[in-house]
Amino acid sequence: MPLITIRELSIGFRGPLLLDRVTCQIEPGERIGLLGRNGSGKTTFLRLLNGEIEPDLGQFSLTPGAKVRALPQDVPKDLCGNIHEVVGGGVRPSDWPAGTDEHEIEWQTDHQIKQILSRMELDGARRFESLSSGMKRRVLLARALVSAPDLLLLDEPTNHLDIDAINWLEEFLSKWEGTYIFVTHDRMFLRKLARRILEIDRGRLFDWSCDYETFLLRKETALAAEEKQNALFDKKLAQEEVWIRQGIKARRTRNEGRVRALESMRRTRRERVDAPAKVQLQIQEGARSGALIAEVDQVSFGYAERPILERFSTTIMRGDRIGIIGPNGAGKTTLLRILLGKLAPQSGRVRLGTNLQIAYFDQLREQLDEDKSVQENVGDGYDNIQMNGQSRHVIGYLQDFLFSPERARSLVRFLSGGERNRILLAKLFAKPANVIVLDEPTNDLDAETLELLEERLSEFEGTVLLVSHDRAFLNNVVGSTIVFEPEGVKEYVGGYDDWLRQRTAAGRAPRAGAKRETPRGLEPDKPAKGAAGESARSSPAPGLAASTPAKKGAGRRLSFKEQQELASLPERIEQLETELAALHRAFGEPQFYQQSGEQIAQEQSRLKQRESDLKNAYDRWEELAALAK
Repeated sequence: MPLITIRELSIGFRGPLLLDRVTCQIEPGERIGLLGRNGSGKTTFLRLLNGEIEPDLGQFSLTPGAKVRALPQDVPKDLCGNIHEVVGGGVRPSDWPAGTDEHEIEWQTDHQIKQILSRMELDGARRFESLSSGMKRRVLLARALVSAPDLLLLDEPTNHLDIDAINWLEEFLSKWEGTYIFVTHDRMFLRKLARRILEIDRGRLFDWSCDYETFLLRKETALAAEEKQNALFDKKLAQEEVWIRQGIKARRTRNEGRVRALESMRRTRRERVDAPAKVQLQIQEGARSGALIAEVDQVSFGYAERPILERFSTTIMRGDRIGIIGPNGAGKTTLLRILLGKLAPQSGRVRLGTNLQIAYFDQLREQLDEDKSVQENVGDGYDNIQMNGQSRHVIGYLQDFLFSPERARSLVRFLSGGERNRILLAKLFAKPANVIVLDEPTNDLDAETLELLEERLSEFEGTVLLVSHDRAFLNNVVGSTIVFEPEGVKEYVGGYDDWLRQRTAAGRAPRAGAKRETPRGLEPDKPAKGAAGESARSSPAPGLAASTPAKKGAGRRLSFKEQQELASLPERIEQLETELAALHRAFGEPQFYQQSGEQIAQEQSRLKQRESDLKNAYDRWEELAALAK
């Protein structure tokens, strides 16, 4: 039996319908990612499911007795008390059958609260007001889950969470057995959790019934087909309009059926809702900076008894793309300010390069004046701006960022978070820069704008410093990372996935620095060395043969096919390691990350596949070598 049934439902707020005669069913146990551009109606849809608003038309039905709870997008400012009290606020009187004894309700409620606090590793005695934003979100999730809801609604659950908190949330939700629908801009979160995609587009609700990766492929195909179909329709309509205007001779001989068909085509064209415009984002390249951007030598900095940096050194060169990763409150923004010379270190030295033109995106958007209009913020009081040597009116420039003339004259205080982020991007890129600094730029931006920003940053020839908890964004943009770890601040080559791989390798493979080579013609019972940078797998040492699975069946004569395979494996291993070495060199080049996000993802996928092929080749080589003994 469906948990929720929606039939021919419509809703709007004094404008175009956000949902126009949509129909949908939600079954128990589903994990649904709700997608759509900013302002398309995603939050409205969640509020509808939560019973906060009523539809204008249509039917909405929830299975009798089913409980729906929501994790809000923002932490309520007036929420206070200890964690036990806040979580207990998620239990409602309607959760209990009529006539249930009050003492029974009190005992059961306390038991449920203690269970969820234990499960989510929360201290019920701590004050809610004293918690970090990530811990507050965890408490609010416990508040939503304490009554064991049948449907959980999550609106941007990863906003303002650090990577550790996001990973915890992913793991928790992957094990939770209930039904949930979530809205998020975090593409990796979508990939890991969504098993079904619902998309709101131009008032319609599309059910893709697939995971996120499959959705991307199907969506691209659907958009291409729609574009082609619209082009053919418009061409046919234009031809018919020419025919109807050919004059008296044509009107005498024209077919009345053809005229009626033309009128129908005109109605269809008027009713057609074209795909919404995309952000037209351009970055103005400033004058070329010096080769050195910043040199940091033995820098230390801290607040009271909390050290942030201890004798940290690094060098940033022109063209570097560096991601800064760490938990909330670790000091990432402080590190940025030290790197830019805006904050003096307590010890050590920072030397800045020459001719630096810095565009700085601050996560709190303090550069925006809420009491001024969008136009005034971006134009700094002027009607025109200079873009790549040409003068443009501010209103026309803002239309590239999806602000209509009316919206451009609105005060910033009345705009959404996504709109404010777009304003700040417009403000930054209206001026030439050779160093772009982005502190949490991805919050509240839709996937299309994020992908476009990734593409423009990849094309940018200057230097990029990026603080972000968006793992896909880090993978697609940066070439190295500076990470706040328990042991201190460390540097790694590559993006987020590369950091994870290197951190794991450091913990599990202490011989990772050893050189390994595999010459052609290598004897199969000798240890192999390869260029991939790890100690090779070798045949078992004497005395260990009985406990090694590879020795099972030793002494059996190899078939001719197996002998041929064994003889070919050293060359195969050498080819794979040569290819892996070339891939690693390419990943270390700055220009590698100037490619499109899709090309970078393909190369990363290729790298993983070759690493898997190499492991399988070594495993097979050991197996056959053991059998041949």
